[in-house]
Amino acid sequence: MFKFFVNKTTVISKLALFTIPSFIVSTTLISCTPTVSNTNTGTEPKAEPAGAKTITLKTKLLRIGYQSSGDLVRVRGVLEKRLEPLGLKVQWSQFAQGPQLMEAMNVGKIDIGSVGETPPIFAQAAGAKIIYLAGRRLGPNSGKGSAIAVPKNSPIKTLAEIKGQKVVFQKGSASHYFIIKALEEVNLKYSDIKVLSMPNVEARGAFIQGTIPVWVTGDPHLALVEKLYGARVLRDATNIGTPGGYYIGTREFTKENPDLVRIILEEIDKNGQWAEANRKEAAKLIAPVLKIDLPIQEVISSRATYRLRGITSELMQSQQSVADLFYNEKILPKKIDVKEALLTPQEYAAITPPTLISEK
Repeated sequence: MFKFFVNKTTVISKLALFTIPSFIVSTTLISCTPTVSNTNTGTEPKAEPAGAKTITLKTKLLRIGYQSSGDLVRVRGVLEKRLEPLGLKVQWSQFAQGPQLMEAMNVGKIDIGSVGETPPIFAQAAGAKIIYLAGRRLGPNSGKGSAIAVPKNSPIKTLAEIKGQKVVFQKGSASHYFIIKALEEVNLKYSDIKVLSMPNVEARGAFIQGTIPVWVTGDPHLALVEKLYGARVLRDATNIGTPGGYYIGTREFTKENPDLVRIILEEIDKNGQWAEANRKEAAKLIAPVLKIDLPIQEVISSRATYRLRGITSELMQSQQSVADLFYNEKILPKKIDVKEALLTPQEYAAITPPTLISEK
């Protein structure tokens, strides 16, 4: 029976569920000065200072994937600053969207990456040995960053009018789930539209040229076509009922490097805390990287979510409902059990920073 992985009460009661005293976790993650034992060095670890915890690393290289929409963690270099003193390098790889990132993870090219709710389901169906590490928190404006859009002069005025139309999105991405849920609202079936799968980076130019009648996309592409080309939104993803995105890791990497995973999640969430408190500064940093005008990037940043949340029973039940939807629509060839991509409660306690445990 699937129980809690991270509960919703106090930090102490949560950690009690994992049979790990709260003072041990707080000392390990916050107070202590760790020493490093890298099992790939072939040398004995140095003597530890009193009260210090040894961080065991079975790798000297963290391979992390990000999408073409950009990654503020990469831009600010927070992982490099934290990990290089431990003798660990960070290698970043860019992918068009979540499905491409998950495929790279499946074939062993990356260890960890951030995707929407849909790509890990398709990856699991393909046999990928993955683990849900943490979820992305949903903010009040996050749904506005994804939409079903039409060109400015399109005769299509309502969502119901996309019946029989060619609808473009990346199959296996968050847009795939979004369109199915949106069609349900207007009593349309997935079979009522003509689906063309295309990554956002390719679809944007075709949409601008007017060869795509309906596009399911997200920021930064959505903000660009809205502001520069007058694209009209038929429905954004507000209240679509998504569990949100995740950080995903390979099972082997996660099992072998729990200390490292905890550090990674801690730094990502700390970066998110900074970004949500400094959205205009975040926009200034990432706008030149994506080659986007600052006012447009400020819109993107205003509706982005950066913080993480721990893996809970409720979150995974919501994720299971997404998987069941794809199976019921006969899009997935077999039923997926998301519990097969989870750790034990004790293992989640080891990799989950206190900020993720204590906050929703």
